[in-house]
Amino acid sequence: MKVSESWLREWVNPAVTTDELVAQLTMAGLEVDAIESVAGDFTGVIVGEIVGCEQHPDADKLRVTQVAGLPDGPTQVVCGAANARVGIKIPFATIGAELPGASEATEDKWHIKKAKLRGVESFGMLCGQTELKAGDDDTGLWELAADAPVGKDIREYLNLNDKLIEVDLTPNRSDCLSVKGIAREVGVLFRAPVQSPAISPVVASITDTFPVKLSAGAACSRYVGRVIRNIDITKPSPAWLQDKLVRAGLRSIDAVVDVTNYVLIELGQPMHAFDLSTLSGGIDVRLANQGEALTLLDGQEVKLNADTMVIADQQGALAIAGVFGGKPSSVTTETRDIFLESAFFNPLAVAGRARSYGLHTDSSHRFERGVDYNLQVEAMERATALLLEIVGGEVGPLVHVTNEHLPKERRVTLRKARIISGLSLEMADSEVVDILTRLGLSLVSQNAEGWTFNVPSYRFDISIEADLLEELARVYGYNRLPTRALATPIQIDERPEAKLGVSAIRRQLVARGYQEAITFSFIEPKLSALFDPKREPVVLRNPISADLAAMRTSLLPGLVTVLRNNLNRQQERVRLFETGLRFVPSEKGGVEGLQQEAMLAGLIYGSRLPEAWANVAESVDFFDIKGDLESVLAVTGNAKEFTFQAGEHSALHPGQTAAIYLNGELQGYLGALHPTLQQQLDIPKNVFLFELTLSAITEARVPSFASLSRFPEVRRDLAILLDRQVAAKTLMDTVAATAGEHLTDLKVFDVYMGKGIDPHRKSVALGLTFQHPSRTLNEDEVNASIDAVIKSLEASFAATLR
Repeated sequence: MKVSESWLREWVNPAVTTDELVAQLTMAGLEVDAIESVAGDFTGVIVGEIVGCEQHPDADKLRVTQVAGLPDGPTQVVCGAANARVGIKIPFATIGAELPGASEATEDKWHIKKAKLRGVESFGMLCGQTELKAGDDDTGLWELAADAPVGKDIREYLNLNDKLIEVDLTPNRSDCLSVKGIAREVGVLFRAPVQSPAISPVVASITDTFPVKLSAGAACSRYVGRVIRNIDITKPSPAWLQDKLVRAGLRSIDAVVDVTNYVLIELGQPMHAFDLSTLSGGIDVRLANQGEALTLLDGQEVKLNADTMVIADQQGALAIAGVFGGKPSSVTTETRDIFLESAFFNPLAVAGRARSYGLHTDSSHRFERGVDYNLQVEAMERATALLLEIVGGEVGPLVHVTNEHLPKERRVTLRKARIISGLSLEMADSEVVDILTRLGLSLVSQNAEGWTFNVPSYRFDISIEADLLEELARVYGYNRLPTRALATPIQIDERPEAKLGVSAIRRQLVARGYQEAITFSFIEPKLSALFDPKREPVVLRNPISADLAAMRTSLLPGLVTVLRNNLNRQQERVRLFETGLRFVPSEKGGVEGLQQEAMLAGLIYGSRLPEAWANVAESVDFFDIKGDLESVLAVTGNAKEFTFQAGEHSALHPGQTAAIYLNGELQGYLGALHPTLQQQLDIPKNVFLFELTLSAITEARVPSFASLSRFPEVRRDLAILLDRQVAAKTLMDTVAATAGEHLTDLKVFDVYMGKGIDPHRKSVALGLTFQHPSRTLNEDEVNASIDAVIKSLEASFAATLR
């Protein structure tokens, strides 16, 4: 928030410099990002009035003016501004004046001297805003108010020695989104009195009212309105009000809008004015009808969602509540009667609504964070008094409507022992009460254990004991808190050897050429439906954006999205993996039926080997990613406990999908991306992915030593002809079960299907290795084992030796 120092000091004026003020605000948690002057560094500029203006005899674009302001009488100044004319008051830089230089990076200044322009003498310079670095208007002379005192130093007249303080507020400090809020903080920090403007109830001069109904339940629990008739909208806002708005970063529009913006900045209460002649029946604060249309003040037409709160009348929506007004009911130059509103909206009912329509306004910024629910009447009286002063009119009585959902007063208890343990100091009871009461809390009760306080309505961030502790620390001064070394005994938990750290899995995948990705836990709902149509994801009430609105039920959509980003940047060979949580709705377990499961997912795409003169350009296939995953399983030492079986997954190719089991329990899937899904995502080549539960691969087998045999191995190779549908895993399990206890290694080293082989059969070459731990195996023992294997294969698969 940007606040004018002079405006702030009208409320509270501690005897400190700007730097001291800013330093203390920052130390108290209201970090100041920047301080800037409202005008450049200049001297010798006064308020001048053009009392004579003639065309330059030798230049079409120059005028010779006579300017009043100096004691000696009118001064001749040659001016090239198109708006120079008799009667206007302007900044007049006299002889000897110093103006800001052209560049802020240098300290050079312009010195005003007597000059001759096309043969005519000029004794000074008439200035625009940019020449004084006091604004952005460079169209001509800066035209001052008609009542500006001629001859007065312009810095003093316009208060150009003012500073703009930009405070970077955290979202929990909505109470400081106003001059009043920051003044309250300054008063506490410097023990200075806060002088708020006198705000008295405005006596109604007419009996006109406009009915109000609250149909939105807890979303709107207080609404204050007032009819004001016969205003003169043509009257401009006074210069002092316009200046304060400009220094707060707002532009002047008309008196009604300026007053509502002024109250917004001064008190922190957003307000809105409707043209009463456009309203019908009465005000109804309700939820919008799905698809209901509304044209906003900026001309944009939006289709409203059913969860959006609106201010409406009998004919339809007038404004998005707490966000933006509608154009049809806005105040115009023809407006004579207005209905002024001030309301309290539940922050949860407003949060995210502005972003859902691509908007962000000063009102939504405040309502999303919380506005004082006892401020609405005060703001209405303040705005009414200002409007009567500026545009006149006749005022009706307040229409004040509340319901049972209005927030209740909160009480928080603070224990003395908690101050000692949390802040490492003993604070006097009187100082604790003094700090918290100066912050606006009221003491309810006190005993030997501690205190109980009522929390003011503007402090939405105080609800628990720790919040009071934080308030004490920041007002007392973080820099004054004692520092001491920790003396807490630390218990180091045992780490079981059978638990494999995730870092070991990461190292293995990185060694295989993968790169780790970290994606959002939120994905686009449509993308979730493509990958996991059987599960309905949890949809966020207040998403960051529309494409991050659902909690992921799988890590695969995020990895595929990263792949697409890489492909868009000409990265044709991609190896990615991610560890993270997926959020699966379930009727059993978890919080509110939501299970959070730690998962490992991986993806490969493109060529098998990096591009090089010696590498063959071959694309990856199913067995590449299966080999990578098996290498991870080998790290656990339990690779033999995992099995791969043909499976089905909605996001994977029906003929290239394997279900991964550990001791008979499903742990995940491996396979190629479904061709239909690949086409929808516009991915040109095959993508291979895997996903399995992280818990399955973090349980490792503790290594144990076994003595090595000193006796030779014996290897036998078998080429078996059998039906194509027989899986290699089934074949190897049968061989291992019948080969005997001396079989130490079994592998498939070749598979052949083609010429010379029955088209319904395949040739599988097996390598069997035998070894005895204490002696050399003889030929008869090995042959007996091979015969047993062959007979078993014949019986089980009708297999024959090739």
